[in-house]
Amino acid sequence: MEDKTLSSELSRELGLFPITMMGLGMMIGAGVFLGLGNSIFVAGPGGGILTFALNGVLAMFTAMAYAELSSAIPRAGGAYNYARLGFGRGTSFVAGWMEWFASSVAGSLYAVTFGIYIVRYLEGLGIMAYIPLSTTINEKIIAIMAASLFLYINYKGASETGKVGSFCTLGQTLFLIFIGLVGIFMALKDPSRLQNFKPFLPNGWSKLLVTMGFTYVAFEGFEVIAQTGDEAIDPRKNLPKAMFYSVYIVTITYIIVSFATIVAVKAGSPGINMPPWQWIGQFKERGFGEAIARLMPMGNLLLTLAVIFAATSALNATIYSATRASYALGRDHMLPKFFAKISKKRKTPWVALSITGGLIILVATVLPTMDVASSASIMFLLLFFMVNICVIKIRVNMADELTYGYVMPFFPLFPIIAIICQGILAVWLVHMSLIAWIIAPVWIFSGIAIYHFYSKSRVITSEGEIQILEEEKAPEGDEYKIMVSVANPQNALQMVRTTYMLCGAKKARVELLHMVPVPAQTPLTDLSHAEEYMMEGKEAIVETMLYLAPLFPLSTTVRYCRNIARGIISAIREKKTDMLIIGWHGRPKTYGFRFGSTVDPIIERAPCNVVILKDTGNRKFKNILVPIAGGPNGAFALEVASILAGKEDGKIVTLSVYNKERSFNLEEFINEQQDKLSISKERIHTKTIQETNIAKAIIEEGKNYDLIVLGYTQMPKIHQVTKASIPETVAQNCQTPLLIVKASGGLRSFIKRWI
Repeated sequence: MEDKTLSSELSRELGLFPITMMGLGMMIGAGVFLGLGNSIFVAGPGGGILTFALNGVLAMFTAMAYAELSSAIPRAGGAYNYARLGFGRGTSFVAGWMEWFASSVAGSLYAVTFGIYIVRYLEGLGIMAYIPLSTTINEKIIAIMAASLFLYINYKGASETGKVGSFCTLGQTLFLIFIGLVGIFMALKDPSRLQNFKPFLPNGWSKLLVTMGFTYVAFEGFEVIAQTGDEAIDPRKNLPKAMFYSVYIVTITYIIVSFATIVAVKAGSPGINMPPWQWIGQFKERGFGEAIARLMPMGNLLLTLAVIFAATSALNATIYSATRASYALGRDHMLPKFFAKISKKRKTPWVALSITGGLIILVATVLPTMDVASSASIMFLLLFFMVNICVIKIRVNMADELTYGYVMPFFPLFPIIAIICQGILAVWLVHMSLIAWIIAPVWIFSGIAIYHFYSKSRVITSEGEIQILEEEKAPEGDEYKIMVSVANPQNALQMVRTTYMLCGAKKARVELLHMVPVPAQTPLTDLSHAEEYMMEGKEAIVETMLYLAPLFPLSTTVRYCRNIARGIISAIREKKTDMLIIGWHGRPKTYGFRFGSTVDPIIERAPCNVVILKDTGNRKFKNILVPIAGGPNGAFALEVASILAGKEDGKIVTLSVYNKERSFNLEEFINEQQDKLSISKERIHTKTIQETNIAKAIIEEGKNYDLIVLGYTQMPKIHQVTKASIPETVAQNCQTPLLIVKASGGLRSFIKRWI
């Protein structure tokens, strides 16, 4: 019965309008009601507008990342799912853990906002005088009541959540737009109010970093939209649309409301004995309310109605988002399985909802208001920082495996800009709330501890994840690490001699890797057919072990993955491999690839030296041709050739093909590489050929040799589409055994290894 409950699915009944309204509702809330007064206080009148305008632009960059990822991975979990595919289980747990807390704290903020403005209105009517409690306690009580009400609404199901959220959001948006239009009308009617903007930024531009940081929570709505992946209708199409619509609407609304707030107070009017922006700013989180109360008749009533709609719709959306984040962690057993329990009648994750509700009420009760706002903002900034890294890594590593409903333009420009800006804003938040910078690290490090002591041993495999089927490890050591990717016994035996010589020269330890090719129709979580698919690879490993195990420390691993190239690259990073050896048999090109869908990504992305073997067989190489044009790949090709030539009678001929426009000094190059070579300089000869067609010259010259060792040529992307590279042409057409090599090194390899 338990398993059946856990395997139930969420109901799919949310269309474009309700999910847009949920995102919009999560954004138009405390951000403007609490953040605007504080923004004016810290950065001045211009800061009130620029804070929200610039945050809107920055939010759009992250919305692009969310739109692309959610269209390709439309599941409840949001950033948790993206980090799972991009960086693996540990990082994904931390992302989901942060996501849960960020949305929960944002929910606390909206509940507190509701309490502050309701108490303010009731105090104006004199009603609160009959209640013998302080204003702060009254605000907390009303915040708890509001949170409890919307926890119940979320329990009733996604459809009810969407309907209530849509109604509240539509109401709040219309109220705020109305306030903005009244402000514009007042400025047109009385242009002297525009003097309220002078000085525009009295405290300097740097204060904008502070105000943007603590109000960034006002732009996190695309996170809740991403959480609707399991419940949205046509998610690949509707999720990106909803994200962009919500960011457009909320940014414009915030700008006109900020304008209205600043022009709402007329200089010199009764009670105003200072510049209007200072008068508004002195009230801090209540500044927006005090200003709007002076803007129009019945301002307090209209403001209170706007707050009721805005805070409750945002509270509704954040409860939904936080619940789905914790549900996703329970679904994958990252948290206890009861987090994924779904009500049979309501089809809602009621346990995750209950625990999330407790967290929201706790934070709303304990923390001061601006520390709540700053804590929510810093968690979202760090979370979005991670999502922008994920969108880059997933596009680079998995674009051919995913079906995208939206692909961002100018990739990866916008994620990189967002990463830089979010990092700066997160750091600058320390000027607003030191408590937030204490809470965030404590929550993150507690999540890391929970993962290592609980989740790591219990997590289940998700679709798209790489799974280890069998692994045997040699004793740990610091030797040079060579990984050999074997596919079948014939492939393995042809690679043995070359592998043996390279391992011997490097005094290496060997890792034999076989990636099990899983058919598209077979779920990766289904291991029932794994043995059937892995038999050939296991036989290849055994054959190779017979030759190499007596000579070198040797480990073996068999992995289960949809995409072979990604599996190999993942193993390289995990094992910190120094060199990969892989075979290639000159099969016809797959459309869109140079050497094939497996070899191409490995050449481009592997953060180590790569040696690709074609038709090398189990033979000695006495005559080796090394075409060289300089660069690290040419140097590595010469080093590999010197190893394979052996210590006795093998010789190397370095070849330079030149024309009138280019020439290359072979002797000087060889002298520079002498200390890396395994043979004496006397066994290395040079040859120069004048030929326009370099690939043709190499193929013709190579007919006289036992082996060609050729450095990989890195061509610009535009040329790769229109023109074959020299290694590609040589590999496809030469009959001589061939090695294509690519050297690692430098900043690019460091980035590949870690990102």
